Amino acid sequence: MIPVIVGPTGSGKTGVSIAIAKEISGEIISADSRTIYKGMDVGTAKPLLFEREGVPHFGFDLVEPGERFTVKDWKDFAEEKIREIETGGKVPMVVGGTGLYVDALVFDYKFEVPGKAYDENRGKCAKNLNGANNPDRQKMCSKYKIFGILWEPEELRARLLERADKMFNNELYAETERLVKEYGWENKAMTSNVYQFAWKFMQGELTREEAVRLSAVDDWHLAKRQMTWFRRNEKILWVPLEKMKQTVVECIQNEQRK
Repeated sequence: MIPVIVGPTGSGKTGVSIAIAKEISGEIISADSRTIYKGMDVGTAKPLLFEREGVPHFGFDLVEPGERFTVKDWKDFAEEKIREIETGGKVPMVVGGTGLYVDALVFDYKFEVPGKAYDENRGKCAKNLNGANNPDRQKMCSKYKIFGILWEPEELRARLLERADKMFNNELYAETERLVKEYGWENKAMTSNVYQFAWKFMQGELTREEAVRLSAVDDWHLAKRQMTWFRRNEKILWVPLEKMKQTVVECIQNEQRK
């Protein structure tokens, strides 16, 4: 069994997945479309090396901001890492909030590759990659089990505000300034998260309080979109954060006893 831990932004996926990995000799593959970018660390809440507590992480810093990286690219990367981790005798874990990445993996989406002949042995191509018309959408691979972190909406909103307040610091400002100089604001990776609000604060267009609040609101809207996506999958087992570690570890131990 390969555990997949999902949930909205700010739900606690990073901390609990590290705790689980230490318990089960796991290695983590990130399913996050923000952390794939090099140099975007503070603003995407990547765990620092010491925060990873020795647990190997994969899927960070794969491309430069703005560089093309498709869902297929991520799926190919994740499947290769899963094979490597299992060959090494460890337990692969997939952790993240990008629903399309997760679905592409667990439902084994098929992708047409421009300029290449289609291999009939791989099944039908997915014309609609949001899952609605994907021929494999209802056939989740049995080797995966998905666990979702459950929060009451108001509790999650409070967590997001607290996280935003902690994030607005000198490290974020320095990272934002460097990214603006290197990539500019035409780069989509720059406007999809906290950097836009940090920059406006740095330019005096917002007070720190306003920037923190707007960043938290933006994350809340993202969290709602993520939950809308995940709720379509009836196979996700929703568990409160404080019970997640025990639940996942027990599921894996029960699977290993079979």
